[in-house]
Amino acid sequence: MDLSTSYLGLTLKNPIVPSASPLSRSLDTMKRLEDAGASAIVLYSLFEEQIEHESAELNHYLRYGTESFAEALSYFPQTEEYSLGPDEYVEHVRKAKEALRIPVIGSINGISTGGWIEYARKIQQAGADALELNVYYIPTDPRLTGGEVDQRYLQVLNAVKGAVTIPVAMKLSPFFSSLASLAQQLVAARADGLVLFNRFYQPDIDLEHLEVKPEVTLSDPSSIRLPLRWIAILHGRVKASLAATSGIHSAEDVLKLLMAGADVTMMCSALLKHGPAHIRRVLTDMEQWMAQHEYESVRQMKGSMSQKSVADPSAFERANYMKALTQYKLLV
Repeated sequence: MDLSTSYLGLTLKNPIVPSASPLSRSLDTMKRLEDAGASAIVLYSLFEEQIEHESAELNHYLRYGTESFAEALSYFPQTEEYSLGPDEYVEHVRKAKEALRIPVIGSINGISTGGWIEYARKIQQAGADALELNVYYIPTDPRLTGGEVDQRYLQVLNAVKGAVTIPVAMKLSPFFSSLASLAQQLVAARADGLVLFNRFYQPDIDLEHLEVKPEVTLSDPSSIRLPLRWIAILHGRVKASLAATSGIHSAEDVLKLLMAGADVTMMCSALLKHGPAHIRRVLTDMEQWMAQHEYESVRQMKGSMSQKSVADPSAFERANYMKALTQYKLLV
């Protein structure tokens, strides 16, 4: 059974890649992920704010308006709350490369084109095989147009691509006015891959203390529907690797996303819940399903259920929307 796949120009032994998460903070845990069958690993993110927290520019944006909103600075974690500083992160990349036999993908999270991008080059020099660029940005200014938001992503990508020669993947959210258009623009700007999708962690309100409460809710398998749809739409239409993330918990989830056109599937919540050994179980289940359905390789199934052969994907999506609504049957 051939489970191998290609992602960002890297040949991987299977399509399961642990995504950026606390699991990559420990070399021992990363070794356990590798032993369980992980084909590559994305390190947790280094944040722009970690790199530039002492710069005059960031200081300006953190403090601007705080005379009116005194709580503004409390929105940002204190520097000592970060587990590793920028230089320690680079050293962590170096140690991971020395300890692991699988590809190591660095991760940077930023929203501007400042001097922090120099660390992309340092991560490459530390031995990273590729870089995942996570632009976590929520445009709250009503004067900001969709096109201007797209340009911010393109500017950050261009700056990073100018700093490194290793492959760069853009991790995106699904919330764009025209995701397919942005995908094409990013690929034209030399993005080597797209990771679909980032999850926006939406805060709650604590009614007892009357404060905004940051909260992380782990995904469930229903979360794969969004990446499943967009990977099926983009497969064969963009010349870049496609990675699926969010809601991938079982072999069934992996198989569905491969058939939609994903090159790799990235796991996080399932590994946080069940531990590194969960990868081995998923791979075993994949092989059993493939044997039962007479698939000899991942390559054979990849994109077989995508919309590549559909002349008008928009009409196809609307037809399915109408079909789903009209065929629903009341249980009472």
